Amino acid sequence: MSTLVEINKYLKSKIEGAKEDYAIPKRWMPEGYSGKVRLSGRKFFVNPYEFISNIIDDIVSKSDREKDYTKPLSFLCGEKSSDWINTDIVYGAFVRATAAYVHDQKTLFVPIDEKGYTESGTFLKMIVLLPYFAQYNVDCIYLLPVTQSSDKFKKGEVGSPYSVKDFFKIEKSYHDTLLGNKFSSDQEFAAFVEAAHMAGMRVMLDFVPRTAARDNNLILDHPDWFYWISIDEMNDFAPPKVKELGFVQPSKDNLEVIYNNEEVKRHLKKFDWDPKTKNPVKWENFVRKNRDNPNFLDEIAKEFKVVTVPGFSDWVNDPQPAWEDVTFLRLYLSHPKEALKYIDEKNQPPYVLFDVVKSSLFPGEVKNEQLWNVIADIMPFYQKNFGIDGARLDMGHALPDELEHEIISRVKAYDPSFVIIAEELNMDNHLKAKKNGYDGILGNSWWAEPRIEEGEFKKFISEVTPKLAVPTFATAETPDTPRAVTRKGGEIFSKLTAVVNTFLPNGITFINSGYEIFEPQPMNTGLDVEDPMEERFKNLPPTDQFYGKLAFFDWYVLHWDTSHHMVKLLTLLGELKEKSKNILKNVENFRFIDFTETAFTMFWWDGKNGIIIPINVDFNNPYYFDIDVGYYTWRGSHKVFTKIENYRRGESSWEIHDAHLRVTINPGEARVFFIE
Repeated sequence: MSTLVEINKYLKSKIEGAKEDYAIPKRWMPEGYSGKVRLSGRKFFVNPYEFISNIIDDIVSKSDREKDYTKPLSFLCGEKSSDWINTDIVYGAFVRATAAYVHDQKTLFVPIDEKGYTESGTFLKMIVLLPYFAQYNVDCIYLLPVTQSSDKFKKGEVGSPYSVKDFFKIEKSYHDTLLGNKFSSDQEFAAFVEAAHMAGMRVMLDFVPRTAARDNNLILDHPDWFYWISIDEMNDFAPPKVKELGFVQPSKDNLEVIYNNEEVKRHLKKFDWDPKTKNPVKWENFVRKNRDNPNFLDEIAKEFKVVTVPGFSDWVNDPQPAWEDVTFLRLYLSHPKEALKYIDEKNQPPYVLFDVVKSSLFPGEVKNEQLWNVIADIMPFYQKNFGIDGARLDMGHALPDELEHEIISRVKAYDPSFVIIAEELNMDNHLKAKKNGYDGILGNSWWAEPRIEEGEFKKFISEVTPKLAVPTFATAETPDTPRAVTRKGGEIFSKLTAVVNTFLPNGITFINSGYEIFEPQPMNTGLDVEDPMEERFKNLPPTDQFYGKLAFFDWYVLHWDTSHHMVKLLTLLGELKEKSKNILKNVENFRFIDFTETAFTMFWWDGKNGIIIPINVDFNNPYYFDIDVGYYTWRGSHKVFTKIENYRRGESSWEIHDAHLRVTINPGEARVFFIE
């Protein structure tokens, strides 16, 4: 019996006697729900067991009972290629925040309320959201890390998903109390993947192979896989500043300057040997005593006077502070070869510096082969045990090429259609990403699209994406950036980018959780933020419970009950993209038609059918387009169908016989026409 079926059976056993006192937002209510419902404003109150069981029943009823949905979706359809990602719509979710809601409306949010309901996000509630995702024609659900995280050195109320305590265990807090102690978070995640596959959606995870929580469980067996610093040096620890250089990455040309810097010399002296090397016998006794102690790092600090060192950026003079909650894994058991001329090789303990972080460019002589093998086995573990379909490799660019190749080779050997997205923000590196075996890149649409006045938005569409060797995420926001609705143009900008990113050449349409409901608060302030503190506090009123909170580090609930949203627009765009995939598959069908700095057209034509999207990025003035369609189609007559007008469903259709489409486009509008 599948885990999903077992969970459903358990839920059904709990229906009788439960009350309709479990609040859900309107958006979560699937069309055609037949259970009992009590209404109150924009909220629905349901019997949670009946509600979730009803949704699972519907998902299971539409599946093929002869198929094993615990396997990757490609196994079920005989797929051998990763090309499926090229025209996909991906919904990006952070389980803890995306599936969170105040189910007990009598109080403010708490992780588990007085009724015993889990208000923070869980895998069980992610199953509830599958019909919601389906209305956008989502093909793939991308989840931020679901591995067990650490609360040690947390930056807010709760640990970051990127502070990984155990690479091979699922986050325990994603367990739902509705399931009592009957199921584990591992089983609930397996049920979610199974249900997603039944609903025709793939599941992609975010993996972090370069860093780990500073109290990662591997420390007890392999303390030499980590970097250590004297506890006396921790109070003022920060990445060293190299005043002779600007904001640059380490290179062979500037390495001498870096190592001869006095602040760097002081930095290197702060490091110490790992506790096992310092005292092997004492360490052996320590491990035996603290094997089951979750706070073992505190005890290491007390007994050995050392602690794992915080991570930091590989950019010299990066203004961001040290990453207090994570540390780097020691990929080489020797110092970088290029650095040996600047240090005392035998007496210098393993250390973290810009070149060490960038091990892809500055390798050591002795590979940490045992650690490499563990890292390369992480993604295959989730393929074989949970049936995942893809992954984003965090900081893959900082890994040694050989290790990066091994990671990709192992997952592709198990599932050739498995998609791997590179955390590559530089669009010029698309060829390198393809050469290294990636199927797509994160890209920087989130940076280019808000920069309309600088011409970057237009350039991104006209010059950058059509030439890509691998597709890029097409989105105006990511979990690390400011929200699209807070950019210039606000809700109109969000709608405009939603249209563009649906039809962008070589674009993987990416819906960042909350984008569809104009969520203003960022999840993190890691990218494209000048003042992180200001960004935290400028988007919500002080009276909001989540004022100043960041979902990466704090409990957070999206503002599901808002009356401002573009749910209908994204639903319509999902329908249109599904109908257009055959045209969008071939980038040679794309043409960019330029009019002015703020007026241009995206045009797709496959010889029979086409898509015309006039875009006016002037938010103050309309623009009259006279598009010579016949120049591209070699036809004078066409049927024209308005699909989206003023960000609503278009109803008009007509014929043109002089090869020209003439239309006035409103300020900040992207209109969609289909032609035949």
